[in-house]
Amino acid sequence: MLELIKQPWHWAVSGTIIGLIVPLLLVLGNKKFGISSSFRHICAACFSADIKFFKYDWKKEIWNLFFVGGIVIGAFIASTFLSNPAETINIAPGTLETLKGYGIKDFSSLMPSDLFNWGNLFSAKGLIFFVIGGFLVGFGTRYAGGCTSGHSIMGLANLQKASLIATVFFMAGGFFSTNVLIPLIFKFIQ
Repeated sequence: MLELIKQPWHWAVSGTIIGLIVPLLLVLGNKKFGISSSFRHICAACFSADIKFFKYDWKKEIWNLFFVGGIVIGAFIASTFLSNPAETINIAPGTLETLKGYGIKDFSSLMPSDLFNWGNLFSAKGLIFFVIGGFLVGFGTRYAGGCTSGHSIMGLANLQKASLIATVFFMAGGFFSTNVLIPLIFKFIQ
């Protein structure tokens, strides 16, 4: 059984499971699927102060914190105990050449160590990718009223117009970043 779990699975398996979560959450109590709301719940539980945004009954949404905790624990278990170190990461040849052109040459793990390492944390790369990028992701999530999972999975399943608009702009932003911003950033930091 363990060997079956360690093998790569077809994308449709996880897609189906995620797709079934939406109606399950709605049936089990009109719950909304999304990850970014868990940050609000954590802040409301720990640092509410006198900020109106954090003054609500976060305990009604504690299931979301357990859900996110399960994601973290599941990722740890999968990467620590279920990974296959002999298996290489498959990357499309065109993408591989583009990344090599940016100076990313180590593809031995899921996240390239040329970018994601402690040495880069306090460099221009770290400032751009971690600090500025993290701020933009957080700001965009709050500005859009939710994250990609909330809008693109839950919102579209509920036929919400705002989620369709948000998803279109998430995709447009991703295409723009990949094809315009990332090449400019790598020219700047090299």
